Amino acid sequence: MKRPTLEAVAVRAGVSRATASRVVNGRPTVAPHIRDAVLRAVEELGYVPNVAARSLVTQRTGSVALVVSEPPTRVFSEDPLFSTVIRSAGVELEAADKQVILMLVASARSHARVERYVAGGHVDGVMLISMHGADALPAALSRLRVPVVSYGRPAVPVDLPYVDNDNVGGAETAVRHLLASGRRRIATIAGPQDMIGGQDRLAGYRNVLNGSDRRSIVAVGDFTRESGAAAMRQLLGDDPALDAVFVANDLMAIGALQSLRQAGRRVPDDVAVVGFDDIEAARFTEPALTTVRHPIPEQAAAMVRLLLDLLAGRPGTPIILPTELITRESA
Repeated sequence: MKRPTLEAVAVRAGVSRATASRVVNGRPTVAPHIRDAVLRAVEELGYVPNVAARSLVTQRTGSVALVVSEPPTRVFSEDPLFSTVIRSAGVELEAADKQVILMLVASARSHARVERYVAGGHVDGVMLISMHGADALPAALSRLRVPVVSYGRPAVPVDLPYVDNDNVGGAETAVRHLLASGRRRIATIAGPQDMIGGQDRLAGYRNVLNGSDRRSIVAVGDFTRESGAAAMRQLLGDDPALDAVFVANDLMAIGALQSLRQAGRRVPDDVAVVGFDDIEAARFTEPALTTVRHPIPEQAAAMVRLLLDLLAGRPGTPIILPTELITRESA
């Protein structure tokens, strides 16, 4: 069957081809009754716009790149944060009639591939997730004059609009909760210090302890279960008398709970544990994990809206979303 053309739509609606084109491309300068006639014709004929031809006219592809600076195993099997961000951003982009293109970046070669793809005009904008301090991609993309936004404050000195959560305030709330429960030796398992989340949550922990008579007791992980378990073993070896630990994300907290069980420490009787993120698994640990809720779906949706603002020519300003302490059985 011959594919319906824009000319056929115009004839069916009784308008010019130019008017039909304005309606199909979403231009606002068309009277409502004419727009309705064209849209009826589109539906009756089953007309599907030629995306390639339309992009030549509008200079837009209708596609957005979602760039995650992590290896595939981390994104798809280890950390549920990424699947939540990808799903939430995808839903928001679909509502805006945008196509999302997922690109994983875990090497210098993949960095170059993403830069070439964006420079080639294949996407209208870019969303960056999980940036590390040594990542050259944000600065490279910002030079291409393509709208770019970040999930989280950039870890590099580059001027990019971003959406973040209150990492410092959330960590402060967690540590104050431990202090209020009478804990005396409060340690932390910090996240990687080349990432803003790791830096800010450690800063929040230190802010509270600096105003008390407690000393900082710090081990560093990489936001994985395994690193949380190893860091907890290190903390117990360095200070066997510790009675609480604030962990910079829930995956590391789950690893810490395992190490505490293996060491014969009861939670929360001997050691209280507070995590960060409030992933689904936090409700099903034994005991259920007290944690700081990081509004992951809301942050992803806000990131998309920020990018859509940039695409529409509106200025983008940083957005910080609030966090909330979720009290369960571990602290």
